[in-house]
Amino acid sequence: MAARLTLTKNQQKVLEKLEVATGPLSAYTLLDQLRDEGFRAPLQVYRALEALMKDGFVHRLESLNAFVACSEPHDHSHHNHRMTAFAICDTCGQVTEISDETIGKQLDHWVGSTGFVAKKAVIEFRGTCAKCAAIAA
Repeated sequence: MAARLTLTKNQQKVLEKLEVATGPLSAYTLLDQLRDEGFRAPLQVYRALEALMKDGFVHRLESLNAFVACSEPHDHSHHNHRMTAFAICDTCGQVTEISDETIGKQLDHWVGSTGFVAKKAVIEFRGTCAKCAAIAA
């Protein structure tokens, strides 16, 4: 995994925006937020996001077509990006990243028993977070 020190200026700026965001951001929202810092084209954001995802700093939420910074410490000594799950609140937009090595191994075994060789799995749970559920009660 790449260290933060090896990030380009654009990658660093995109990562910083995602780290302070209160929820997932689309590439175009990032572009709008970074215009004052010299970003002019969507391709600049997409290139930065692609590199950040490859190096494990950022995750893409497929169901939202948006991005979040990895919530785990980035030494990745215990964090496996091959199996990551997200709990996404439909009410407030909060995203919680979940990674469990035991469950990841069980899923690998389950899928592998079919002869399929998985490279990566992203699971997204959509629903209501505890805070929003308490407010609704």
